[in-house]
Amino acid sequence: MKQNAYVLPGAIIALSVAVIVAALNLEEAAPVIVGQGLQPRIFPIFLMVLNIFLALLMFWDFTRKAPNKIPMEGFPTYGSILLFGLFFILSSFVDMFIGIAVVMFLMCRLWGEKRLAVNLTLALVTPIFIFFLFDLVLKIRFPRGLLTDWYYG
Repeated sequence: MKQNAYVLPGAIIALSVAVIVAALNLEEAAPVIVGQGLQPRIFPIFLMVLNIFLALLMFWDFTRKAPNKIPMEGFPTYGSILLFGLFFILSSFVDMFIGIAVVMFLMCRLWGEKRLAVNLTLALVTPIFIFFLFDLVLKIRFPRGLLTDWYYG
């Protein structure tokens, strides 16, 4: 096996362990907030343990057969990374749901979806569904922003 095939699974495992350590340092939520539910830090720990498991599978697969050389990624990949940066800016300074809608619309266009109605529907329905699922069903309030200030009034 090539030496550089260890790099990706190793980096994933190292990042996952760092997130687990950070999550273990989070303060526990008061029982009045979580009730009989799980502590908020459990979810990132669960995801990172799953991540480590998948990285170990990747490592095992790479030991059996070295990964093939893949061609350089195109603009949609790098454009998506830039859109994640735009999402961070919009969700930090405007509103998370406006950020989701704008980035989803632009991501659809970037990856080649030409039908404007499909782009708009996806960009509007998804954040609305996410908001009401978390707010009404899961009873989780979102950080304040332009739209959430209006909704929470």
